[in-house]
Amino acid sequence: AQLVESGGGSVRPGGSLKLSCLAPGLRDAMRVMAWVRQRPGKEREWVASIKVDDGSTYYADPVKRRFIVSRDLAENSVFLQMNDFLPADSGVYYCAGTRFFTHEALLGDARQFGLWGQGTRVSVSS
Repeated sequence: AQLVESGGGSVRPGGSLKLSCLAPGLRDAMRVMAWVRQRPGKEREWVASIKVDDGSTYYADPVKRRFIVSRDLAENSVFLQMNDFLPADSGVYYCAGTRFFTHEALLGDARQFGLWGQGTRVSVSS
């Protein structure tokens, strides 16, 4: 199975954008999904995770109360709603998934994720 992100683009400071990740077999095969971003000149950093079965969500401090991660099992999709967008939020956003439940995955250890998408770029517009 391959993860496919979409929805990237330009967004004004303070604006909103919603990213989507198509994850075939989400309901049956995946246990934890996450969004990870790579800002220009920076290493990849975890943004948010969601536990597939019950929808429990976890966020990195920089995006708490601004970003919302969700999933739609019928659509085999995971979403990242980005609100109050900051220039520092610009970067390439990756969807990641694991078939195994671990607390480390929920809390953002990228080594836990075996499936990755190709990334979608989000940039701030003036």
